[in-house]
Order: sequence, then C-alpha cells, then structure tokens
Amino acid sequence: MRLRTLAAGMAALALALTACGNDSGGGGGSAASVVDKAKNDKKLTIGIKFDQPGLGLRSADGSFSGFDVEMAKYIAKQLGVEESGITFKETVSANREPFLEQGQVDMVVATYSITDKRKEKVSFAGPYFVAGQSLLVRSDSNDITGAESLNNNKKLCSVKGSTPAQKIKDEYAKDVQLQEFDSYSKCVDALIGKQVDAVTTDDIILAGFAAANPGKLKLVGKPFSTEKYGVGLKKDDKAGRDAVNAAIEKSFQDGSWKAALEKTVGPSGYQIPATPPTLEKY
Repeated sequence: MRLRTLAAGMAALALALTACGNDSGGGGGSAASVVDKAKNDKKLTIGIKFDQPGLGLRSADGSFSGFDVEMAKYIAKQLGVEESGITFKETVSANREPFLEQGQVDMVVATYSITDKRKEKVSFAGPYFVAGQSLLVRSDSNDITGAESLNNNKKLCSVKGSTPAQKIKDEYAKDVQLQEFDSYSKCVDALIGKQVDAVTTDDIILAGFAAANPGKLKLVGKPFSTEKYGVGLKKDDKAGRDAVNAAIEKSFQDGSWKAALEKTVGPSGYQIPATPPTLEKY
C-alpha cells in the first residue's frame, strides 16, 4: 500500500515541479508555490524552533540540530534545494501563521500540530509525526502524577499561541493557574527555578528538555491528546502540499525518517514509533 502511495506521490511531485517550472513567477514573495520558489531560486527560508533539544535547536556555534531540522533538510532536498540554500528562521508558536501569511518563511517545520482552526489560515502537509500532550515536573515532585492532579492552584506553564495549558484547565483541572511565556525553554527555566509546578506540551518536546537537564526533571502521567505534526505552508498551496507530502512519504520508505528520529530524539530515551504515521488528505 505504501509503495503505491509513494509512486503516486512521486508522480505528483514531478507534475508539480514541471507545472511550476512553467510559471512565470519568480522567487521570494512572488512565487505561487513553495515548489516554484525552490525550483527558481534554489533557496528556501524555513521556520523552526531554536530552543527545543532533539527537535529544533540552535547551538552556540550557529549550527542547527533536531528531528524537525533533519526533516526540513530532507524535504528541501527533494524540492531541489541543498542544505546550503536553506535559511533557518526562528519561529515560535505565536508567529507561525503570521510568518507564513506574510511570506517571512516558505514553510514551517516546528512541532506544528495540525488543527482545523489553523487550516483556516495555512495549509499543511503531513503529518510526519504524531505526539501526545504530557507533563514535565521536577524530579523531586511526587504530588503531580497527571493532568487531574494539577488542581489546588498548581502553577502550570506553556507557551503563547499554543493550546495545551488551556486544554488542561478546561478538561482536567479547573483551578490550575496558567503561566505563559513565548518559548518552552523559558517555561523549563521557571520550572527548575520553582516559579511553576509543571510544564505541559507534547511528550516528545518534554523528553528533549528532560534529557538536556539530567537528574532535574521527569515526565509524569500518560499522554492525553493526539498531536499530529505537519509542515505548514501558505494557504491554498496545493502544489506545495502535494510535493511535500511526496517527500515525507519517501522519507518513510527509504529509512530517512526512522534514522532521523534515532539520531536526534533517540538519545533522550523517548520510544521511537515502530511505524510512521499515515499522511492525511486535505
């Protein structure tokens, strides 16, 4: 089944490249599709997180690492853009849609959960990964064991432009106190500094922070949501969506997806899924 899907996807990629190659539009903001931009300019600006260990991290020397980074490089390569032609732009949760709408980035690969509300503003390819919302606490914490135990005015941190903390308040712990920052790294600093009691977001993100702070932090409880990570694209870029989906499917088939996960996320102890997700049709 996947082989037939891959063949169809690669045919769609070839068709998209040919069609966009005949488009008179140039690069940058004038490009009708990310495929057109990649073919004409051999350059792409890709939004990623800069502060998420194992997923999207900018090191002191200016290099980038993480699963999202590896997927971004792989997809760009399939579109005809070498790593040297990629500009990575820091994209936090609150500005992912605006950056795509304004043309500041050509795509977003930044633990970007696919939701119906976001589809009103941007298009998605994928998912290329499925995570679940969880909780991160200090290693010496014993009273928080899951979302339901966050009552009694516990302080919970998440980021602006994301929905995990509000989900807990709405569905599990009505009197939890919410604290929001613009990045998860600031939430983690507040957790270690005992200004908040827990941090919530996707389990794969939290596992990276726990691994980066050995002995200080731990994940608790079971995942209590399904978060499908997609590649964000400009609204109604069908050619781009088809081409990126074909690239993602190819990564599933040729082993690149699994190798990227094992290289970047594996060291945290996070359990790598046995099989990749199924691409959605929009």
